[in-house]
Amino acid sequence: MGKKLRQQRRGKGSIAYRKLPHTFDVEVSYGNVTKADKFGEVVGIFNHTGHNAPIMEILYDDFSKGDMLAPEGIKIGDKIHVGAAPSYMLGSVMRLRDVPEGMAIYNVEKLPGDGGKYVKSAGEAAYISAHISGMTTIVLPSKNTITLSDECMAQLGVVAGGGITEQPLVKAGKSFYIMKPRNRIWPRNRGVHMNAVDHPFGGKQHHKGRSSMTSRNAPPGRKVGNIAARRVGRKKR
Repeated sequence: MGKKLRQQRRGKGSIAYRKLPHTFDVEVSYGNVTKADKFGEVVGIFNHTGHNAPIMEILYDDFSKGDMLAPEGIKIGDKIHVGAAPSYMLGSVMRLRDVPEGMAIYNVEKLPGDGGKYVKSAGEAAYISAHISGMTTIVLPSKNTITLSDECMAQLGVVAGGGITEQPLVKAGKSFYIMKPRNRIWPRNRGVHMNAVDHPFGGKQHHKGRSSMTSRNAPPGRKVGNIAARRVGRKKR
């Protein structure tokens, strides 16, 4: 009898699949800050486990503190503005409708008030393409375009830490420790490389040997591949 599938082991919740403490305890969203316009000063810039971009510590004018993703070129002592009123200082948070076309932005909200969901990786930036009848079209780093509400917020600038992926890993152990704080299991073996008793796609060396279509009601030991797919085959152009 073979071993359990990867998702079965993860579902049990063993220590190998739990996140490390203090890996995601820094809140970089700004959803609870934009209710009122306020100015702040950058009092610190630090790296944090679980984030590949530097984080800046903000001291606001009401003596409250917060953390946000740092833009490229920011330094300690710089001022930022957070709120609905337009302000074009580096790292400031403002509504998309007030951002000129062609300006670089990051940490973009998907829905108004969610605190930022898009473009949060080191060195990335999105660009405003057009403003049309209450909606804003944005070009993402992947060159895909999305249309969001004008009321969504975003930070101005480019996420700091660009070029981090260009550094050589040198050895496999470093890759392991990069994945560990992100709660990712590494290395990750493919099912076709496993034995037939360990995975439904195993035992055929370099191909699955069977269809990857799987019923939604399949048992846990077989529920891998394209689960309850709506269509099969190549898409016609």
